[in-house]
Amino acid sequence: MDLLVALTLLMLAVFLGIELITKVPPTLHTPLMSGSNAISGITIVGALVAAGADHSTFATILGFAAVTLAMINVVGGFMVTHRMLGMFRRSKTSKTGDL
Repeated sequence: MDLLVALTLLMLAVFLGIELITKVPPTLHTPLMSGSNAISGITIVGALVAAGADHSTFATILGFAAVTLAMINVVGGFMVTHRMLGMFRRSKTSKTGDL
């Protein structure tokens, strides 16, 4: 019964995520995703709890994989944000010659 509830919640979360992401215009997608990287830290905390819970070897391996994937997500998101913000910086010399 618990497996059925977990699978139902997973399918609802996938459906809701797809519906929400497809409704966001492309010009807002990158800023929204970069802003949500701070919230992704919660995923890392949950993954660390799962990895250190000492239930079984399989659960520890899954927790380690979750920590690794969550860190890749957060670091990659901050790299994209840094690159996006770099597009808005003024160059050191402008094309008109003014400083």
